[in-house]
Amino acid sequence: MRRQAEIRDDNKITIIPEYGRQKLLTYAESFRDLADLFEGEDIEAETVDDHDPEDRRDYLWHRKLQENQGLLAEHLKEMAHIMAEVARETCLYRPMGERKYKQISKLLRESGILLRNFFELEREDGHIEISLTMKTISEKYTKLGEHICVEDVSDFISVALNTRLRAARSTPQYLTPDWSTYYFVQEPDYYLLTGVAKAIKESETVSGDNYSFYEVENGRMVAALSDGMGSGEKACNDSGRVIEKMERLLEAGFRKEPAVQMINGALVAAGQEENMSTLDLCDINLYTGECEFMKVGAACSYIKRGRLVDRLSALNFPLGVFGQIEPETIQRVLQSGDYVIMLSDGILDALSQGIGEEVLPEIIGRTEYTNPNEIANQILACCLKQSCGQIRDDMTVLVIGMWKKDTEESDEYYLQ
Repeated sequence: MRRQAEIRDDNKITIIPEYGRQKLLTYAESFRDLADLFEGEDIEAETVDDHDPEDRRDYLWHRKLQENQGLLAEHLKEMAHIMAEVARETCLYRPMGERKYKQISKLLRESGILLRNFFELEREDGHIEISLTMKTISEKYTKLGEHICVEDVSDFISVALNTRLRAARSTPQYLTPDWSTYYFVQEPDYYLLTGVAKAIKESETVSGDNYSFYEVENGRMVAALSDGMGSGEKACNDSGRVIEKMERLLEAGFRKEPAVQMINGALVAAGQEENMSTLDLCDINLYTGECEFMKVGAACSYIKRGRLVDRLSALNFPLGVFGQIEPETIQRVLQSGDYVIMLSDGILDALSQGIGEEVLPEIIGRTEYTNPNEIANQILACCLKQSCGQIRDDMTVLVIGMWKKDTEESDEYYLQ
């Protein structure tokens, strides 16, 4: 969906024009009013007669209704928050000088691209975003049958602006002969490599663990690991649904904790205790190196910095146990060369059959591997050795390595 912008006298751009902004704020206020209404419905249950099955059944029904109303109120509040944030989103508008515009336009034309509008925006977090309205020159596009890649355009304007840029996630991959607006964002300072090692429980054909690495807006990468209750296809489906729902909610703009609460509410409302799953999240800011862990019934995670290992643990219940949960969050700042290791419970269970999980930090600290895949495989192999090759539970190891980009080489490239 093409974003609309409205430029004010203070060079601030409201992403959504005034009329749409007011409508969103009105909708947000309506959702808050609905949330207050549901929170105000406090159903009082009379004293329960333990000897009267019908009386006890009515009490439990009232309690369940109150819990569901509370969950609905929280969901409505989060929707109101998202709408208000979108309505108030602004950017600092920087007019592009005539000389720079002609330089960019000439550079693109030589590559078969026509430029109509060029905006440089500074977002609220201080990062630069470039907006280009352009199209391919029709004759060149049809005659040569070339599909001009947006990534190539990002290279052109990076050189011209002396700033490392890349195409935004929402931008199409190729240019077309029709006028369209394409967005480019400032390239993050860090990059990641990931590795995974898995073992499936004996007698099962699929793992009950599911994981995902995915990028969200503003240069953040989220790693998620979920361990379904039990093993086999049922556990796989349960943990897979948790990962899928978490991805969709974060992409829609939900904050992590309300998203976790919504998923937990959906599992509780289903009324099936066997739907329980753990959730382990690692949210890394690729511009700053700041990292936030959020754990719901998940096993320990580790940060490896050279031979030093930081153990991160939390004590709470999995998703689907109680109507209200309190996810535990842990803040850290990663440095170039650090590794994040995330595990499922099967890894710790395997170690408990041998030398014990207390020595896992020492095992991680001693490894000399630099490739995340090799580190993951080494940890898994060590655990299998401790359990004498027996796999009593699904085992998953996720490893994330982070490095700072070589800015000196990049600067030389852009200044040529």
